[in-house]
Amino acid sequence: MPGTETNTMITDDFTQPGTRPPFGEECLILIPNKISKSDLLALTSDITATQSKLILLLDSSHPRNDELGIDSIDPHFYGLTEAITSFDFSSGSDDELRSIIEPFKNNGNTLIYIPAKASVKKGANFHFPSNNLKKILNLGIPSIPLFIERIPETTLSIDKEQGTIHSYGEILRGADLTIPSFQESLLEAGEKAFSSHSIFNDSLPYSIIKGLKNYGSKTTIFDGNDGTELVFTKVFAAAAALSRVIKKETQKKRVGIVLTPGRGGLIANLAVLLSDKIPVNLNFTAGSDAITSSMEQADLDKIITAGAFVEKYPGFPWPDDNKILFIEKILPPLKKKKKITLWFIALKFFSPKRLASMLGIAKEGGDKEAVLLFTSGSSGNPKGVVLTHRNILANVSQFGSRLDLSDEDKVLGCLPLFHSFGSTVTLWYPMLEGVDLVTYPSPLDPPKLANLIQKHKVTLLLATPTFLRGYMRRVDPEQLETIKYVVTGAEKLPQKLAEAFSEKFGKKVMEGYGLTETSPVSNVNIPNVDTQSNEQLIPSERLGSVGQFLPGVAIRITDTNDDTPVPIDQSGMIWLKGSNIFKEYLHLQDQTNEVIKDKWFRTGDIGRVDEDGFLFIEGRLSRFSKIGGEMVPHETIEAHVNKALGYDSEAEKKVAIVGVPDEAKGEALVMLCSVEMDNDSIKALRQKLLDSGVAALWIPKKIVKVEGIPSLASGKLDIKGCEELAKAQQ
Repeated sequence: MPGTETNTMITDDFTQPGTRPPFGEECLILIPNKISKSDLLALTSDITATQSKLILLLDSSHPRNDELGIDSIDPHFYGLTEAITSFDFSSGSDDELRSIIEPFKNNGNTLIYIPAKASVKKGANFHFPSNNLKKILNLGIPSIPLFIERIPETTLSIDKEQGTIHSYGEILRGADLTIPSFQESLLEAGEKAFSSHSIFNDSLPYSIIKGLKNYGSKTTIFDGNDGTELVFTKVFAAAAALSRVIKKETQKKRVGIVLTPGRGGLIANLAVLLSDKIPVNLNFTAGSDAITSSMEQADLDKIITAGAFVEKYPGFPWPDDNKILFIEKILPPLKKKKKITLWFIALKFFSPKRLASMLGIAKEGGDKEAVLLFTSGSSGNPKGVVLTHRNILANVSQFGSRLDLSDEDKVLGCLPLFHSFGSTVTLWYPMLEGVDLVTYPSPLDPPKLANLIQKHKVTLLLATPTFLRGYMRRVDPEQLETIKYVVTGAEKLPQKLAEAFSEKFGKKVMEGYGLTETSPVSNVNIPNVDTQSNEQLIPSERLGSVGQFLPGVAIRITDTNDDTPVPIDQSGMIWLKGSNIFKEYLHLQDQTNEVIKDKWFRTGDIGRVDEDGFLFIEGRLSRFSKIGGEMVPHETIEAHVNKALGYDSEAEKKVAIVGVPDEAKGEALVMLCSVEMDNDSIKALRQKLLDSGVAALWIPKKIVKVEGIPSLASGKLDIKGCEELAKAQQ
C-alpha cells in the first residue's frame, strides 16, 4: 500500500505482509508500537477506503500534534478522520478513558491509538509504557497490534533498501485482551516484518565484500598477541589469495579451522567463505573424543591451523600433515608472488558483484549452509548446528541495531571462534558493519586484555560472568574507562557480581541471552537512553532479566509437560521464531524435528516475559529435576546454597546441583561441593535452607566432595561432567 507525504513532497513506500484486518465490520482499536506522520497518513487512507469511520485517540501527556500534523481543533485530519479525541494516559483513570471512548464504540468505527513522545532506545519493539496498553485493553474493544518497522533502522548498513513495513498481529478479543497476548501477537507481527528483508537472501561472503568495499579502508584489526595492525582491505586481500589455495587443496565442502582470535583466525575464516566453502571452527579445548566426533560429522579433509598450535595442543587429534594447511607457511609465498597485492587492487577498483564473480561465489545464499558450529556438549555429545547465510546476516542486523555502534567504536574479540558469540560478533559483525576489532587469543588474561582496552580505547566488552571475575581481581578501574557496553552471556549473571563490577568500574553489566541455535543472540539488556524534556522513559534494561527481544524475534511459552500454550508471563518452555533460528542439526533429522516445529524453536530453557517485554530465564530443562511430580530448579537451589554458605560471587563455582536416578521418587538431588564439609556443617546448611523457606524436597539428598566443579572453556557449567561425577558416587 503506497503512502505519500504531500505537504513535504516525500514519498514513502509501505509494504504490508499478510492480510489486512476487516476494518469496517466491527469496532476495532489499532495499537501501533510506534507511529510517524507518514504512517498515520498511510493508515488513514487505507482504513477509510474500507468505509470505516476513523477516530484518533491521542495521548496528551506529551502531545505530538505538530510532529504528526494533527490540528486538534479540526477533527478532520486531512479530510479523512471522523474525530480526534485526547486523553492523558499518565494521569487519567480507566473510567475516564472509558467515558471518552463510549460515544465512538459504534460498529464499523476504527480507533487508532497515537502514543505520546517517549525516550526510547533505537531498535526497541515497544515505544510506549505498558500501563497505557493496559488501559486500552481494559476497554474490552477488539484490538489489533500493529508492528511498524522502518527498514533502515533495523537492517545492515550495506542495505540500501528504504521504506516502512506495516505488519498486523492477530485481533485480540475477550479473554485475550491482556498484555501478554498483545506482546506475543505484536512480536509475531514484528518477526513477519523483519524476516521480509530482501538482503537476508544474499550470501554472507558477498555481503562481507560489500561491507569491506564500503568500510574496509577505514577499519582495522589490532592483534594483541603480536602487536600488529592490519587494515581490513588487506585482510580481504590475504583471504582472497588464500581462498584460491583452499579451493585447490580441498575436495569437501567444509574446512576445519583451529585458530584463536587474531589476524590468522580472521583471514582463515574469510578465506574459507571466499573459496565458496563452509568454515568449521573446532573446539580445541574439548576432549579428544568430542573433537574427533565433530571432525567426522563435518566430513573434513583439510584443517587450517598454525604450527605453533600443533605444538601447543599435542592431545588434539591432528590428522597427517598432508591434511593440514599451515597458514604461516602459505601466506608468505602468496605475498612474495604479489597475489595478495593483486586482490588488494581488485577490491579498490572492482564492484562487489565483479569480485564475487572473480572468486566464484554466489550473490544469493539465503537458507543455504554458511557456517557450521558445534554445541558445547555441556549436556551431551556435540551436535553440528547448521547456520545459514540468512541466520548470520539477520543476527548481525538484530544486535547491531540495538547496540548502534559507530565508526568510532572498537570491539574486543577474545572469545573463542568456535563459540557462537565469538563467531558472529567478533568475526562477521566487524567486517559487515565496519567496526574496529581488537583481538587476543584468550579471555583468561584480564590484565593483558585490560591493557589492550586502555591502549586502543575499546568500547564493547563481551565476556561471560566467569571471565568478569578475573577483571574484578586483577584490573584497575581506569583501564576500562572507555568501555560503553559490558555484555555477558553463556551463563547466568549473579546479581552480586553485577553490583560489585558496577561499583568497582562504574560500568553496568548488561546480560544477554542466546544459543548456538539462535546464531546466537536473541535478547540483550542495553543501558537506558537519557530522557529528554520530561518524556516518559521506555526502559531497555532490567536487572535479573536477559533483556528485551531483538528486532524480528517472536516468542511462545508452553507447558513443560505437554507443550500446550500458556501466557508468556507464566513460567514455561521458551520457543523462539525468527530469521536467526538455525536450519538443522547436521545429520540429525530426528533431533532437529524434536526442537523445530513450524519454524518455532524449542530452546530447552524455562522462562517468562514481564509486562515491559523483558525475558527472565529461570533455568534449563536439563537443569530441572522432576521429584514427586514437582519440577525442581537446580540453579535456584544453587543460589540458596551459595547464600547460606556465604560464598562470595567473585569466587569460582564451589557448588553444583545435579539430578540422579532414584527408584522412590524418580530423581534425587546431589550437591557437588569443592569445599570439605563435615556432618555438623551439612546439618547446619540443611537448617539454614529450611529456615530461609527452601522446601525439604529441594534440599540435596547427598553431598559429594570434588576437586573442582567441572566447567567448559566458555565458563558454562559442564553438566555432563557433573552428572558423571555424581553418578560415580552412587
